[in-house]
This record gives sequence, C-alpha cells and structure tokens, in this order.
Amino acid sequence: MRHLMRTAAFGRPSAHLAVARRQSLSSPTTSPDGRATSSPSCRFRPSHATQPSQTRDKSKRPPPPPLARRALPPALLLLYIITQLSSRLSLTSHPSADQALASPPPGTPPMASSATAAADPAPHVVDECRGVLFVYSDGTVVRRASPAFSPPVRDDGSVEWKDATFDPNHGLGLRLYRPRDDDHLPAGGERRKLPVFFYYHGGGFCIGSRTWPNCQNYCLRLAADLDALVVAPDYRLAPEHRLPAAIDDAAASLLWVAAAADPWLAESADLTRIFISGDSAGGTLAHHLAVRFGSAAGREELGPAAAVVGYVQLMPFFGGVERTPSEAECPDEAFLNRDLNDRYWRLSLPEGATADHPVANPFGAGAPELEEVEFAPTMVVVGGRDLLHDRAVDYAKRLKAMGKPVEVRDFEGQQHGFFTIDPWSDAADELMRVIKRFVDSDGRFD
Repeated sequence: MRHLMRTAAFGRPSAHLAVARRQSLSSPTTSPDGRATSSPSCRFRPSHATQPSQTRDKSKRPPPPPLARRALPPALLLLYIITQLSSRLSLTSHPSADQALASPPPGTPPMASSATAAADPAPHVVDECRGVLFVYSDGTVVRRASPAFSPPVRDDGSVEWKDATFDPNHGLGLRLYRPRDDDHLPAGGERRKLPVFFYYHGGGFCIGSRTWPNCQNYCLRLAADLDALVVAPDYRLAPEHRLPAAIDDAAASLLWVAAAADPWLAESADLTRIFISGDSAGGTLAHHLAVRFGSAAGREELGPAAAVVGYVQLMPFFGGVERTPSEAECPDEAFLNRDLNDRYWRLSLPEGATADHPVANPFGAGAPELEEVEFAPTMVVVGGRDLLHDRAVDYAKRLKAMGKPVEVRDFEGQQHGFFTIDPWSDAADELMRVIKRFVDSDGRFD
C-alpha cells in the first residue's frame, strides 16, 4: 500500500490592505509597489525674488515659474493644494504572495473611501478556509465556486448522474448516481433495485459541495464499485447558517429520498436497504442521523417503506475542548491541522458555544443519551495520521461498551480525507473493498 503525498493545509491570507489617508505635504506616500516614499515639500516664494548678484535681461526672461511658485490669492492657492493632494492620494491594495494563491474572488466588499477611511476602516479578511471561504470584518462572506486543489474528474461513462432539488425553500439540491443498465435490462424493461448509499461531503460544515470534483470522483466510484444508487446531498454551510442547520438539512434529504420523490428512486432504489455515509463533517451528520432515526419517533418519521440498515462514518469530525493526543501531536503541515480544526468549529458552532456542544461532542453536556438509541450497524473509518483519529476511536469504543454494533477500520499511515484526495490510491482501493463487503452483507462485519 503506497503512501499518499502529504498535502499542506492552506493558511490564512495575510491581507495587506493599504487605506489612503490625508497626508501633510512632507509626509510619506505609498508607491505602486507598496514601498514608502517621501514626497517633496512644495515651497512657495514671491515671483519677483531674485539673487542679489544677478541681473536679468528682460528680452531673455525665462518662462514664468510653475503655478505653485507664484504668489496666488488665498482661494486659488487652497484650490491648487487640494488638487495636488487628490492626485497623490489613492486607495490601493497590495496583496502578499500567499494572497495571490488564495485571493478573494470578484465581488468582494467595496473598500472605504479616503474621506471616510479613518472613521470607517475598509472591510478586511478576518477568517479564511482553504482559499475557498473568506469572512470579512464587516460580516460579509465571500466564497469561491470550487477549490484550487481540485483533481480532474474521471468519468468513464459507466455511471449516469443527475441533479434534483430536495429543499426548494433553502435552494438545496442533491446529486443522484446509478450504474448504467442499458445492456442488462430484463425483457420487461424494468431496472434492477439497488441499495441506496448516501454520501454527505466534508468541509468542517463551512465549505464543500456535491459539485466539487473530489466529491464527483468519489461518488462516481461508489456507484460503480458498490453497484448502488448513490445520493450526494448538499446542506447549508456556516458561518451564514450555523449548526444545527446542516443536521436539519441532512435529515430533510433522507426523508425526501424515503418518499421516493424522484423517478430514479422509484425505478432503481431499494429503500429497505439504505446506507448513510459521510466523511469528516459528513461523518458527523451520519452520527446525528443515526441518533434521530434510531429512536422510535425517528423510525416512524422515516415511514414503513424505508429502512436504514447501516452507517459508514469516514473520519467523523467530532470536537471537544480538551485536546486528544492525536490533536496535540498533529503537525502544522497536516491537511487538517489544529488551526483549521479550531477555525471550523469557531465558524460553525452556535454563537458562544464551545467544542463540547452536543452538535460537536457526542458525549458533551446536554448530548442525547446514546444508550437509548437503537443504532444500525456502524463502521467507523479512521486514518492513523489523522488529527481526528483518537476522537473517532473513543467514540466507537464507548458505543461498543453500550452494546451497539460498531466496528473500527483503522488505515495506518493515512491522513484526513485520503480517499477523496486521491480516490484511486491503493488505500482508497482497500477502503472501497471494505465498504463493499459491508454493503453486500447488509451491514454485517467480516
């Protein structure tokens, strides 16, 4: 099993926003390359001043001195000074080198004018996530459509897919994938009924989309290798929509599928064999769905025609105030490091909450009593080099101690999200085989 290349987490851009301000005639100005320069002082003297030792030939009189050197009425002099100042002052932005890699996209908030800069500073970046999400000091949020680190999409045509809307009120959609059955349709023309495999994307509840190439690649492979109908829903993202908004959206997408609200579901889905999966933040969503639909009320809400038979939590994004060893020892260059981990929670948790909040910590104060939950078989996948390793292992151990059907699959030496960073690596191949055995056996562990 070959090792994956380590991918550094994107750092926060150090935005150098130069705000123009009113300057004295002898004060420094800023050159176009961002260096401080000194502007010469303007000196004013009477137009008739000459050196005592010099005489002038009126026929060879030099041209009159510039306007600034001639005596002017006070009103014209003031107008001249204002004109010169306005030509020198400007509002500029000098991005640093790392901003060139992670600069905000077009449509960023307008900068403050020089007349109001002192009283109303220009908006500037205060939080950034992977060069995709930019949060400004005035609360404005700007997003890129997709990350710069996206891999190319590999679509060999063996899987067909389409988009559908499951929540028009919030403008939320999902993507459906299914293997092409054109050459294998029975005489009656009816399609095979396939297990339904949900995949909720990761991104710390702050970034990510079903449309991103890494998500597309992984779902194409899931549909082909598992021979399943794959469902990849979007959900509302923080900080515009803080938790538990994403949890509510995940539940809404499951209920939409359970109602067979799309022709593909009616044609191809075996709704009695639903599997819920997600990576990172998506794995956390899988936990919350297990809690909600593992109760008597949740099973009734899902309806008699649908059943969740298994959960696959891929490196679930759990939190807590106290550092675990894998968090404390995580290197700064890791794909998910402590700084980014803490930033995600700061942006996604309810205002004023800590990482021990129940949406982050399954065992935090106020979290549901998991002893009362009827868990379907749950597989927890962890990476040996993942910052989240210890929390996921502890989660599985606690559930197992409660008698829940939970198993851990530990991929030694693998970093966070290895299977979406490179969906065709040896480690990703092995993970796909593990998931396929789990699905084919309807949630039984080998």
